[in-house]
Amino acid sequence: MPVMPPWTRVANRRLLQLSTKANIVVAKDGSGNFTTIKDALNSLASSSQRISNGRFVIYVKRGVYAENVQIDSSLDNLTFVGDGMGQTVITSGRSVSGGYTTFSSATFNVFGDEFIASGITFRNTFGPGSQAVAMLSGSDRSVFYRCSFEGYQDTLFVYSQRQFYRECIIYGTIDFIFGNAAVVFQRCNIFARMPRHGEANVITAQGRLDPNQNTGIVIHSCNIRGTSELWRARKTVKSYLGRPWMKYSRTVYLKNYMESIINPSGWLQFIGNNYLDTLYYVEYKNTGAGSRLSQRVKWPGFHIAVLPSQVAQFTVTNFISGGPWITSAGVPFISGL
Repeated sequence: MPVMPPWTRVANRRLLQLSTKANIVVAKDGSGNFTTIKDALNSLASSSQRISNGRFVIYVKRGVYAENVQIDSSLDNLTFVGDGMGQTVITSGRSVSGGYTTFSSATFNVFGDEFIASGITFRNTFGPGSQAVAMLSGSDRSVFYRCSFEGYQDTLFVYSQRQFYRECIIYGTIDFIFGNAAVVFQRCNIFARMPRHGEANVITAQGRLDPNQNTGIVIHSCNIRGTSELWRARKTVKSYLGRPWMKYSRTVYLKNYMESIINPSGWLQFIGNNYLDTLYYVEYKNTGAGSRLSQRVKWPGFHIAVLPSQVAQFTVTNFISGGPWITSAGVPFISGL
């Protein structure tokens, strides 16, 4: 059995300590303070235990919690600790085709700043065929460590602010990482899954509205793969790295491993030829069969970077000023390239 690196042991130990020192315990089996997450949050909002001095920890024990959770902007410095991906599961099945908006379809919404989550699966069970969000984050300096996000279309809505995802797993089909946050994904596993017949997969749909916005999606040292079902159909189902949801869409892939599921062109148009000269897409030192650049799109806004200086602005340190707040969260990260 391989020895875990020291930073992993330290990070796991710190997060385990948080669960044993939790302010509130949620447990389906009745062994905690509450049996639902909603009840725990309602008690926090109405009690004298408001988050005024330091971090407030909610430990959610293993179990499947069928809830739609909303954390308002008034609740900063919250930490949610679970028992691990697939063990602590927060799930619902709302969708746009079911009468919700993309925004309101989310299983879990968070707007309180400096939110931390670890060891939790966030799931939307609706399936392919409609926008159905598992997680929506508008939390500034939010950190997600070893969490999984499971859905199909629009799985993970990185809505706004600065966000960091480390060693997470994200599943989806169409635009399944989307939004207008300044966000970095690091050492994550990103899985395209089987879409509806005749549809293609698109991993990202970044929504920058103005060239002066300091937002974008950065995917760094991750694995871009297909699920086993998609892998079997890889010759008939196309998968792309992204498409421009808005005029100044910005997405950067740095040093990732890409399986052959990625179409040789790499990127997909959104609305005809719109935005092809105003978007900003970059690939830098990716590996794997899906990373071959010879047949990539020839759009004015697409760039192949070869020098570190060309992508230095997209590191954790430079892009999201992540050093202090990620360090304080106790989560490992790569500060540079």
